[in-house]
Amino acid sequence: MRLILVLTALALAVNGAAQAANQTFPSSAGNVTVETVASGLVHPWSLAFLPDGRMLVSERPGRMRIVTRDGKLSAPLTGVPQVFARSQGGLLDVALDRGFAQNGTIYFSYAEPFDGGGRTALARARLDAGGTPGLTDVKVIYRQHGPASRGGHFGGRIAQGADGHLFLTNGEHFTDRDMAQTLDNDLGKIVRIAPDGAAPKDNPFVSKAGARPEIWSLGHRNPQGLAINPADGKLWAQEHGPMGGDEINIIVPGHNYGWPLVSYGVNYDGSPVGSGKAQMAGMDDSVWHWTPSIAPSGMAFITGDLFKSWKGSLINGVLKFQMIVRLEIKGDKVVKEERLLQGLHERIRDVRLGPDGALYLLTDNSAGRILRLAPAK
Repeated sequence: MRLILVLTALALAVNGAAQAANQTFPSSAGNVTVETVASGLVHPWSLAFLPDGRMLVSERPGRMRIVTRDGKLSAPLTGVPQVFARSQGGLLDVALDRGFAQNGTIYFSYAEPFDGGGRTALARARLDAGGTPGLTDVKVIYRQHGPASRGGHFGGRIAQGADGHLFLTNGEHFTDRDMAQTLDNDLGKIVRIAPDGAAPKDNPFVSKAGARPEIWSLGHRNPQGLAINPADGKLWAQEHGPMGGDEINIIVPGHNYGWPLVSYGVNYDGSPVGSGKAQMAGMDDSVWHWTPSIAPSGMAFITGDLFKSWKGSLINGVLKFQMIVRLEIKGDKVVKEERLLQGLHERIRDVRLGPDGALYLLTDNSAGRILRLAPAK
């Protein structure tokens, strides 16, 4: 027994040392290196860069931390509300307001305890990033309208437009998927709200009787990636399909993206989804899809010159196949896919472009890491 314990400890130490070491992978941009910036995070979900280069990171169990550039973790921030931390639920995305340098405002999404389960909520707060970091003036500005989730499909990604309005993805809770096609709830929708939580007057359904005024688009399953293309300001989203049919969509206000009436995938029991068709009149087709499912996660567009040949590409984290995917974009079309970091063997939950032009990745496990991806020297 003692020998087994010694060998187990040795194996864990060797594995930890291997994870801490830099790893090099081939790519179309030449060899790239992955290095560990920080470790010891529990299911990190999202990352935002502060003006001084530190990182604000959310952990799904309900904690938020500030991480220094040399990888030191702060104590959990005070002021974070209670979350419904079950299955896919918990503390989700975090984003800085466009005017953060002046107002210190952040936004974060989470599964809020509700009716024995949880619902997607979006809160605004002021971040005190000083000696004892914490949140003050916390205010929930949006709560998902509809029944509670028991643990599945919360969505939760945030993006802020040039006008300051906020986009938030909402899943359909897995068990309530038909509600993604009706406008009297927020399940399976992307919503758009002002920073104070009000529905902007130019939202597509704001004057439609019986419709939720915050709805921007409908017919989504579980969108967990959202990014605005800096080249043209268009909103891109990804969503998880069932068995197959993970999608990349360009989001147009008022448009219907088909779930659960159409899908490139099938149900988990192998039966057809909805009509059994992949396309249907009146519903937008995806610009890219994956079958079998790869389980895509956070996404980011590449700008800057660190990856010159990748400039304008869309990078997606991948949970199931434990890698990242680069999609080469021409206008509104995906013209090429490149699968990267195969052999990393870690679920990638979020992808962010850092102020230095490098890609920063969050690994989704109980010993989660922040990784930095850059061209090999």
